[in-house]
Amino acid sequence: MNSRSGLQLRTQHCFRTLRLALCCFAISLLYGCGETTETAREHLVFRYNEHSNIPTLDPAFARNPQIIWPTNQLYNGLVQLDDSLAIRPDIAKSWRMVDSTCTFYFTLRDDVYFHKNAVFGKDSTRTVTAHDFEYSFARLIDPKVASSGSWVMNNVEMFQAENDSIFKIVLNKPFPPFLGMLGMRYFSVVPKEAVEKYGTEFRRNPVGTGPFQFKMWEENVKLVLRRNPLYFETDQKGEQLPYLEAVAITFLPDKQSEFLQFAQGKLDFVSGLDNSYKDEIITTTGKLQAAYSDRVKLITAPYLNTEYLGFFLEANTPEIQSKALRQAVNYGFDRVKMVTYLRNGMGIPAVHGVIPKGLPGFDNIEGYEYDPEKAKQLIEQYTTETGDNEPQIVIGTNSQYLDICEYIQRELEKLGIDVTIDVVPPSTLRQMKSSGELDIFRASWIADYPDAENYLSLFYSPNFTPDGPNYTHFKSEVFDSLYARSLEISDIEQRKELYTKMDSIIVAEAPVVPLYYDKAIRFVNKKVHGLGVNPQNFLVLKNVYKDE
Repeated sequence: MNSRSGLQLRTQHCFRTLRLALCCFAISLLYGCGETTETAREHLVFRYNEHSNIPTLDPAFARNPQIIWPTNQLYNGLVQLDDSLAIRPDIAKSWRMVDSTCTFYFTLRDDVYFHKNAVFGKDSTRTVTAHDFEYSFARLIDPKVASSGSWVMNNVEMFQAENDSIFKIVLNKPFPPFLGMLGMRYFSVVPKEAVEKYGTEFRRNPVGTGPFQFKMWEENVKLVLRRNPLYFETDQKGEQLPYLEAVAITFLPDKQSEFLQFAQGKLDFVSGLDNSYKDEIITTTGKLQAAYSDRVKLITAPYLNTEYLGFFLEANTPEIQSKALRQAVNYGFDRVKMVTYLRNGMGIPAVHGVIPKGLPGFDNIEGYEYDPEKAKQLIEQYTTETGDNEPQIVIGTNSQYLDICEYIQRELEKLGIDVTIDVVPPSTLRQMKSSGELDIFRASWIADYPDAENYLSLFYSPNFTPDGPNYTHFKSEVFDSLYARSLEISDIEQRKELYTKMDSIIVAEAPVVPLYYDKAIRFVNKKVHGLGVNPQNFLVLKNVYKDE
C-alpha cells in the first residue's frame, strides 16, 4: 500500500517495539537464564554446531564453509545467489555490462546500513556507498591484509566508485563466470572505519550489513549473533527479514557429540553425513530411520563437490605414467555399490566425468561404468608394454575416506593390482598433494562459484601447483586451447559445448578417478521452517523461523 492510516502506523510501531524487546530477551537467555524461560523462547534462536571451529569473521578470509556460514549472516555483497544458483540483486539493485570493454556498472540501493557500532559514533551507523565497495575490493589485493581470497581479483583490471551509488568494475579479459563469483563472501562490503579501528582484531569485531549482527564470541565455546533491526530485505509480504532473533553457534569438536546434541533437540540441524552416525539416522537406501521420522526432516540436493582420486602425472612410477593402467583403475570398481553401501545412497556415482550434477556440462559424456573385464584387458596391456607383471600403486588419504579407499583396494586387488593405502592427517595430505609427494591422492573439489570452468581449471596447464589448482600436473595443448576459448564466450550454451569437449578429454586421458558427485545433506528439526538447501551448501538463515 502507498499509504497507511495512523492506527496502522501505531500498530506497526508497537509490533517492532515488541519484537525488539523479544530480541533482547532472547539474547539474554544465551547467557544462562532459567531453564523454563529459555525453553519458552527457544523458537526465537537458531542453534547449530561448528565442529571445525571458526578462526575469523573477516570476509576477506572466508575460504571454507566454517567461515562462510557465519559471515553469510553478517555481510552482503553486490549480488547474491538463490537456491537454484541464479544471480539476484543484493546491495546492487541493478547492473549492466559493456561487453566490448569487459566493464560492469552496478547501481546500489540507498537504504543499506552498516550494523550500529561505536566506530560511527555512539549507537550510530551510516549508509553503504560505492566508496565502501572500492575500499573492500582494495583490501582483497592489499599485501598487508594477505587475504586468502586475493585470487578472486586476478581478472580485475580496475574498480572504482563513480559516485556514491555507481560502482564500476573493469576486467582485464573476458571471464564469463565473474558475475556469479561476486556472490562469494570474499566480495562482502566492510566499513573502513571499523577495519582501521580494530586492525587485526576485526576478525572478532565484525561490522557488516547482514541480517544478523555480532553479539559475543567466546572462542571455542560459543558465538552469538543477534537480529539486525536495520536490515534492508523484506519477504514477499513486505515483512522485514530476518524472522529469527538470534543465532547461537557452539564448537563441539566431535561429530558424534554434535549428532547427540541434535538428537536431544539442543541443535536445530546437522549438515553432512558422518560414519559415526550415518547408520543410526538413515537406511542403506538413503531414507530416514523410523525412529527419527516424527521429529526430523531430511533435505538433500546435488552439491557442487566432486570426490576423486588424482594421479600425479610427473611421478616416475610406471603405473602412473601408463594411461592404460589409469583407465583400468577407473573401470575396476563399482561406484554404484560404493555409494549405496558406504554412503547409504547419499551421493551420485561419478560415471560421467569431473563436472558434477547441478552445472551445465554434467552427464553429456560417457565416463567409466564398472567393467572388470575391460579393466583386466587394460592391465594386460600395461604388462605387455612395460614388462611389469605385478603392478603396484599407493593411495594417499585421510582417515575420513579410509573405508572408500579400502573398498577400491579390495576390488583392484581382485583384478591383479596391488594397492597400498597411506593414511595421513588432513593437513599433511593437503601439503603432500600440493608438493607432488603422492603418486595417487584422494581429493575433492568444492566449487568456489557456480560454473564448470571452476572444475576444468584443475587441468589447465598454467595452473600447475603450487601456482594453481592443477594438482595432477595434467597437460594437453588441445585442452588448454579449448579452455582459453571458453573464457571468450559469454553464451552459456556455447560454453557448455566446449566444457563437454574438455571433460571428454579428461575422461579419455584419465588423470583422475572420479568417485562420486556429492550431495548437500541436512538433518533438520521439524520445528524449523524456511531452511532450504543449495548446490553450494550455503547456510542462509534470514528466511528461517521456528515453531514454538
